[in-house]
Amino acid sequence: MTRLYIVRHGETDWNKKRRVQGHSDIPLNEYGIHLAKETAEGLKDTKFDAAYTSPLKRARQTAQIILGERKIPLYEEERVKEMGFGEYEGLCCAGQNKDEKSEEFQKFFGDTANFIPARHGETIEQVNKRTEDFLKEMCARKDLEGKNVLVSTHGAAMTSLLNHIRNNTKTADFWKYEVPPNCAVTIVEITDGVPKIIKEGIIYYKEPVKKWKAV
Repeated sequence: MTRLYIVRHGETDWNKKRRVQGHSDIPLNEYGIHLAKETAEGLKDTKFDAAYTSPLKRARQTAQIILGERKIPLYEEERVKEMGFGEYEGLCCAGQNKDEKSEEFQKFFGDTANFIPARHGETIEQVNKRTEDFLKEMCARKDLEGKNVLVSTHGAAMTSLLNHIRNNTKTADFWKYEVPPNCAVTIVEITDGVPKIIKEGIIYYKEPVKKWKAV
Protein backbone atom coordinates (compact mmCIF):
# COMPACT_ATOMS: atom_id res chain seq x y z
CA MET A 1 0.00 0.00 0.00
CA THR A 2 1.15 3.52 -0.86
CA ARG A 3 -0.20 6.48 1.07
CA LEU A 4 -0.40 9.91 -0.59
CA TYR A 5 -0.70 13.06 1.51
CA ILE A 6 -2.05 15.61 -0.95
CA VAL A 7 -1.93 19.19 0.33
CA ARG A 8 -3.10 22.46 -1.13
CA HIS A 9 -0.56 25.27 -0.76
CA GLY A 10 -0.75 27.93 1.96
CA GLU A 11 -2.31 31.36 1.48
CA THR A 12 -0.80 33.99 -0.82
CA ASP A 13 -1.54 37.69 -1.15
CA TRP A 14 -3.42 36.91 -4.35
CA ASN A 15 -5.58 34.38 -2.51
CA LYS A 16 -6.36 37.06 0.04
CA LYS A 17 -7.15 39.65 -2.64
CA ARG A 18 -9.23 37.13 -4.65
CA ARG A 19 -6.96 37.35 -7.66
CA VAL A 20 -6.73 34.55 -10.22
CA GLN A 21 -3.31 32.91 -9.84
CA GLY A 22 -2.93 29.96 -12.20
CA HIS A 23 0.68 29.78 -13.40
CA SER A 24 1.55 33.19 -11.91
CA ASP A 25 4.35 32.46 -9.45
CA ILE A 26 3.12 34.09 -6.24
CA PRO A 27 4.88 33.17 -2.96
CA LEU A 28 3.21 32.45 0.36
CA ASN A 29 2.34 35.45 2.50
CA GLU A 30 3.01 35.60 6.24
CA TYR A 31 -0.26 33.88 7.10
CA GLY A 32 0.35 31.23 4.45
CA ILE A 33 3.71 30.45 6.05
CA HIS A 34 1.94 30.19 9.41
CA LEU A 35 -0.59 27.73 7.97
CA ALA A 36 2.19 25.61 6.49
CA LYS A 37 4.03 25.58 9.82
CA GLU A 38 0.87 24.48 11.64
CA THR A 39 0.38 21.75 9.05
CA ALA A 40 3.99 20.69 9.49
CA GLU A 41 3.39 20.39 13.23
CA GLY A 42 0.32 18.24 12.59
CA LEU A 43 2.32 15.94 10.32
CA LYS A 44 5.54 15.92 12.37
CA ASP A 45 5.20 12.23 13.23
CA THR A 46 4.55 11.16 9.64
CA LYS A 47 7.57 9.53 8.02
CA PHE A 48 7.65 10.77 4.45
CA ASP A 49 9.65 8.64 2.04
CA ALA A 50 9.15 10.76 -1.08
CA ALA A 51 7.83 14.21 -1.93
CA TYR A 52 6.53 15.89 -5.07
CA THR A 53 5.61 19.52 -5.59
CA SER A 54 4.28 21.79 -8.26
CA PRO A 55 7.19 23.97 -9.44
CA LEU A 56 5.33 27.13 -8.39
CA LYS A 57 6.72 28.91 -5.31
CA ARG A 58 3.59 28.70 -3.19
CA ALA A 59 3.45 24.91 -3.47
CA ARG A 60 7.21 24.39 -3.17
CA GLN A 61 7.40 26.59 -0.04
CA THR A 62 4.51 24.68 1.50
CA ALA A 63 6.23 21.35 0.84
CA GLN A 64 9.57 22.57 2.17
CA ILE A 65 8.00 23.80 5.40
CA ILE A 66 6.08 20.55 5.92
CA LEU A 67 9.16 18.42 5.25
CA GLY A 68 11.28 20.46 7.64
CA GLU A 69 14.50 18.62 8.50
CA ARG A 70 13.56 15.38 6.74
CA LYS A 71 16.42 14.32 4.49
CA ILE A 72 14.45 13.32 1.41
CA PRO A 73 14.49 14.81 -2.10
CA LEU A 74 11.67 17.11 -3.18
CA TYR A 75 10.87 16.53 -6.84
CA GLU A 76 9.26 19.22 -9.00
CA GLU A 77 6.31 17.79 -10.89
CA GLU A 78 4.75 19.75 -13.76
CA ARG A 79 1.71 17.48 -13.81
CA VAL A 80 0.46 18.80 -10.44
CA LYS A 81 1.03 22.44 -11.38
CA GLU A 82 -2.01 24.69 -11.15
CA MET A 83 -4.26 25.10 -14.17
CA GLY A 84 -3.00 27.90 -16.39
CA PHE A 85 -5.56 30.68 -16.80
CA GLY A 86 -3.68 32.76 -19.35
CA GLU A 87 -4.91 36.33 -19.60
CA TYR A 88 -7.37 35.82 -16.74
CA GLU A 89 -4.46 35.68 -14.31
CA GLY A 90 -4.18 38.69 -12.04
CA LEU A 91 -7.85 39.62 -12.35
CA CYS A 92 -9.77 40.18 -9.12
CA CYS A 93 -12.68 37.75 -9.32
CA ALA A 94 -14.60 38.50 -6.11
CA GLY A 95 -15.31 41.20 -3.55
CA GLN A 96 -15.62 44.97 -3.84
CA ASN A 97 -12.71 45.25 -6.27
CA LYS A 98 -14.05 42.62 -8.64
CA ASP A 99 -12.81 43.20 -12.18
CA GLU A 100 -15.50 43.39 -14.86
CA LYS A 101 -13.23 41.36 -17.12
CA SER A 102 -13.52 38.45 -14.69
CA GLU A 103 -17.17 37.79 -15.61
CA GLU A 104 -16.21 35.29 -18.31
CA PHE A 105 -13.80 33.60 -15.90
CA GLN A 106 -16.69 33.02 -13.47
CA LYS A 107 -17.97 30.33 -15.83
CA PHE A 108 -15.03 28.25 -14.63
CA PHE A 109 -16.98 27.77 -11.40
CA GLY A 110 -20.60 28.51 -12.28
CA ASP A 111 -20.91 27.05 -15.80
CA THR A 112 -17.85 24.82 -16.13
CA ALA A 113 -19.05 22.90 -19.18
CA ASN A 114 -19.13 26.15 -21.16
CA PHE A 115 -15.92 27.65 -19.79
CA ILE A 116 -13.65 28.92 -22.57
CA PRO A 117 -9.99 29.44 -21.59
CA ALA A 118 -8.40 32.82 -22.12
CA ARG A 119 -5.48 33.20 -24.50
CA HIS A 120 -2.52 31.13 -23.29
CA GLY A 121 -4.79 29.32 -20.81
CA GLU A 122 -5.41 25.59 -20.39
CA THR A 123 -8.62 23.65 -20.83
CA ILE A 124 -10.01 21.50 -18.03
CA GLU A 125 -9.39 18.49 -20.26
CA GLN A 126 -5.70 19.34 -20.48
CA VAL A 127 -5.41 19.60 -16.70
CA ASN A 128 -7.34 16.37 -16.23
CA LYS A 129 -5.00 14.58 -18.62
CA ARG A 130 -1.81 15.54 -16.81
CA THR A 131 -3.15 14.93 -13.31
CA GLU A 132 -4.48 11.55 -14.45
CA ASP A 133 -1.05 10.67 -15.84
CA PHE A 134 0.54 11.54 -12.50
CA LEU A 135 -2.00 9.53 -10.52
CA LYS A 136 -1.58 6.51 -12.79
CA GLU A 137 2.17 6.67 -12.29
CA MET A 138 1.78 6.78 -8.50
CA CYS A 139 -0.55 3.78 -8.68
CA ALA A 140 1.90 1.80 -10.81
CA ARG A 141 5.05 2.58 -8.81
CA LYS A 142 6.10 -0.65 -7.09
CA ASP A 143 9.01 1.14 -5.41
CA LEU A 144 6.54 3.31 -3.47
CA GLU A 145 4.65 0.42 -1.89
CA GLY A 146 4.61 0.72 1.89
CA LYS A 147 5.71 4.34 1.70
CA ASN A 148 4.25 7.77 2.50
CA VAL A 149 4.38 10.37 -0.26
CA LEU A 150 3.78 14.11 0.10
CA VAL A 151 2.21 15.88 -2.89
CA SER A 152 2.03 19.69 -2.72
CA THR A 153 -0.34 21.17 -5.28
CA HIS A 154 -3.17 23.67 -5.93
CA GLY A 155 -6.94 24.08 -5.83
CA ALA A 156 -7.92 23.11 -9.37
CA ALA A 157 -5.12 20.56 -9.82
CA MET A 158 -5.99 18.90 -6.51
CA THR A 159 -9.68 18.85 -7.44
CA SER A 160 -8.79 17.21 -10.74
CA LEU A 161 -6.67 14.56 -8.99
CA LEU A 162 -9.42 13.71 -6.53
CA ASN A 163 -12.08 13.68 -9.25
CA HIS A 164 -10.18 10.88 -10.99
CA ILE A 165 -10.30 8.85 -7.79
CA ARG A 166 -14.03 9.53 -7.37
CA ASN A 167 -14.64 8.68 -11.03
CA ASN A 168 -16.20 12.12 -11.34
CA THR A 169 -15.25 12.68 -14.96
CA LYS A 170 -17.89 15.06 -16.35
CA THR A 171 -16.58 18.56 -17.01
CA ALA A 172 -19.89 20.02 -15.82
CA ASP A 173 -19.35 18.31 -12.45
CA PHE A 174 -15.74 19.41 -12.01
CA TRP A 175 -16.65 21.50 -8.94
CA LYS A 176 -19.15 19.01 -7.50
CA TYR A 177 -16.96 18.88 -4.40
CA GLU A 178 -15.61 22.02 -2.73
CA VAL A 179 -11.98 23.03 -3.04
CA PRO A 180 -10.34 22.41 0.34
CA PRO A 181 -8.99 25.46 2.18
CA ASN A 182 -5.34 26.42 1.98
CA CYS A 183 -3.07 23.78 3.57
CA ALA A 184 -5.88 21.23 3.92
CA VAL A 185 -4.61 17.66 3.54
CA THR A 186 -6.30 14.71 1.85
CA ILE A 187 -4.97 11.19 2.44
CA VAL A 188 -5.21 8.67 -0.40
CA GLU A 189 -4.28 5.01 -0.05
CA ILE A 190 -3.26 2.99 -3.11
CA THR A 191 -3.74 -0.77 -2.76
CA ASP A 192 -3.04 -3.13 -5.66
CA GLY A 193 -2.94 -0.13 -7.97
CA VAL A 194 -6.34 1.21 -6.89
CA PRO A 195 -6.52 4.63 -5.15
CA LYS A 196 -9.04 5.38 -2.41
CA ILE A 197 -9.68 8.58 -0.46
CA ILE A 198 -9.29 7.79 3.26
CA LYS A 199 -9.56 11.24 4.83
CA GLU A 200 -10.33 14.51 3.09
CA GLY A 201 -9.79 18.17 3.92
CA ILE A 202 -7.84 17.65 7.15
CA ILE A 203 -7.01 20.94 8.86
CA TYR A 204 -4.14 21.18 11.32
CA TYR A 205 -4.51 24.84 12.25
CA LYS A 206 -6.95 26.49 14.64
CA GLU A 207 -8.38 29.31 12.54
CA PRO A 208 -9.91 27.92 9.32
CA VAL A 209 -9.46 29.94 6.15
CA LYS A 210 -12.77 31.00 4.67
CA LYS A 211 -13.67 28.63 1.85
CA TRP A 212 -13.76 30.14 -1.60
CA LYS A 213 -13.03 28.85 -5.04
CA ALA A 214 -10.18 31.02 -6.27
CA VAL A 215 -7.04 29.10 -7.11
